[in-house]
Amino acid sequence: MLSSEDRQQLIAKYIDGFKEVEESLEGFSESELRARPIEGKWTACEIVQHLADSESVSAQRFRRLLVEENPLIVGYDQDKYASALRYNEREINPALEAFRSARATTAQLFKFMTEDDWQRQGEHSESGPYGVEDWLRIYAAHAHNHAAQIRALRVAMQKTVGTGNG
Repeated sequence: MLSSEDRQQLIAKYIDGFKEVEESLEGFSESELRARPIEGKWTACEIVQHLADSESVSAQRFRRLLVEENPLIVGYDQDKYASALRYNEREINPALEAFRSARATTAQLFKFMTEDDWQRQGEHSESGPYGVEDWLRIYAAHAHNHAAQIRALRVAMQKTVGTGNG
């Protein structure tokens, strides 16, 4: 069980996630957004599309945890989504807006939550027991982790350009 202080820190981190992703993308050209400087890793464009889909899914998960009794939270194959939904071929601005909006509307709910709400539980199809606090731990870090991946892509592209292999 999270303390009130830990919870508030995670909420602040969750709220800050969009801004960090947005900042990590500053200065990327259209071609750089789609470049794959690290073999086997997603491009910046794919990461943004993933964040839009993931945030939509997470918003629904959060609401189901708050409203339904012991909901089943179903996992999904993010790599199949990336491929089938052509993440690297789509424009990122609508995805960024979907990510921002889903996160903003979810963040509004935190101020209305009771202690009982924070203890609500469901079951994840892949990992078992899954509660509201589990959700917060995961999604508070999610955008920040992807912002770090985007920054790593930038570094890898700079190294490629610096060696003449770009």
